[in-house]
Amino acid sequence: MRIFRYDQYTYPLPERHRFPAGKYELLRQAVEAAGIVPPQNLIHPLPATFEQLALAHDPDYIERVIRGTLSAAEQRQIGLPWSPELAQRVQYSVGATIGASRAALKDGIGVSLGGGTHHARRAEGQGYCLFNDTAVAARVLQSEGLVRQVAVIDCDVHQGNGTADIANGDDTIFTFSIHGESNFPFRKIPGDLDIGLPDGTGDADYLAALQGGLETTLATQPDIAYFLAGADVHVNDRLGKLALSSAGIAARDRLVLQSCRVRGIPVVVTMAGGYGRDIHETVAIQLQTVQLCHLEATP
Repeated sequence: MRIFRYDQYTYPLPERHRFPAGKYELLRQAVEAAGIVPPQNLIHPLPATFEQLALAHDPDYIERVIRGTLSAAEQRQIGLPWSPELAQRVQYSVGATIGASRAALKDGIGVSLGGGTHHARRAEGQGYCLFNDTAVAARVLQSEGLVRQVAVIDCDVHQGNGTADIANGDDTIFTFSIHGESNFPFRKIPGDLDIGLPDGTGDADYLAALQGGLETTLATQPDIAYFLAGADVHVNDRLGKLALSSAGIAARDRLVLQSCRVRGIPVVVTMAGGYGRDIHETVAIQLQTVQLCHLEATP
C-alpha cells in the first residue's frame, strides 16, 4: 500500500485559528512510528497542474487562488487567509489524491494523509477548502481513460456540497454523502444520494444508514471509489454533533473498505475533517483508519 503525504508544505495562520493545521504532521509522524508501510511507500506527491485543476474548477478561480487575487469576502468564506504557502499547499494536496488514485488502481487501495476538501465548488472555495481534490482526481483518471464510472462515499460529518456542485449533471460521478443534517453547510447542494442524520446519532443507527447508502452507491458499478473518512463524526469532535465512538468509526471504515473489496472496486481514502477537542484523539482516529486500510490491502 502506498501513502501520500504533504504535511511539509505549511502555511501561516493567525494565532488561535480554529483550523487544526498541525494534525497533518502529527498523523504522518504517527504513521511512521507505527511502521505501517516501508519508508519508500510514504510518498511526496507531485503538485496538481493548472490543466488538471481545470478539469473540475473554473480557470479564472484557479488563477485567483494561485496568484493571490481572492477578495477579502472570498477569503472569509474559505476561512483561511491567502498566502503563497497556502496556494502551494493546496496544489500538493490535490496532487496527493491524484497519486493515491493511481496507486489504488494498481494496489486496490491508495491513501492520502489529508485531502477530502469537499466544500470547494467549481468557482469558489468554502469551509477550509480551496480545490476539490476528489473531483479533480476523478476527472484526471477519466480524462486519461483509466476509469469511466466513479463513486464518492463521503463520510465526513459535513455534507459534500462542493463535490455535488462539480458533479451536477455528470452521470459518470455518483456522489453519496452521509452527514449531520443540521450541520454546515446550511444551504446544501443535493448530490445523487444524501443521508442527513439527526444530532446525536450513534454507532448502530449510523452504520445501518451507511449500509443502505453503500448498497445503492456501489450498485452503480464504479471503476473506482473515493472514501472521505472524516474523523469529525466522533462524539468528542468540536464541530461534529454526531456521537460515534472510535470503535464505531473503525466499524464504518471496515464496512466501506470491505464493501469495495468484495466487489473488486479500487478505493482512494482521504482523511477529510477532524476537529477534536484533543488533537491527539483526532490523530489516533485517523491513524486507525490508515491501519485498517493496510489490513484490507494486505493479501
